[in-house]
Amino acid sequence: MNRPPDLASPSDTPPKPGSLGPVGDWLGGEWPVQAVDRIESVIGGVRRKATGPAIVASRALVYGLVGLMFGAIAGILLLIAVLRGLDALLPTWAVQMIIGGLLSLVGFLCWSRRIPKEHA
Repeated sequence: MNRPPDLASPSDTPPKPGSLGPVGDWLGGEWPVQAVDRIESVIGGVRRKATGPAIVASRALVYGLVGLMFGAIAGILLLIAVLRGLDALLPTWAVQMIIGGLLSLVGFLCWSRRIPKEHA
């Protein structure tokens, strides 16, 4: 059905390859694509600003806790290795005296840095 050009409706013209059809042609080209791109960029920006810091903080917390656990395990294993090495080199009573003396020094240091109750 061929109509004269002045009576042709937009649906009578076949869409051009890569265009959006009659509606896009009426309103000036690729505005729907541009609108969707703009909406996606705005929503993406809001999402990055809203959830970005929370994601970074949660990752830091998780990695920090895992690192702390690995550090504690490594410290305990190192302490066991040192104690076994000292026990192989020295008599047991001497190792116990060394460990007791070191722990007493740490305790005295903590006690000296405490805040008395009347000042708290």
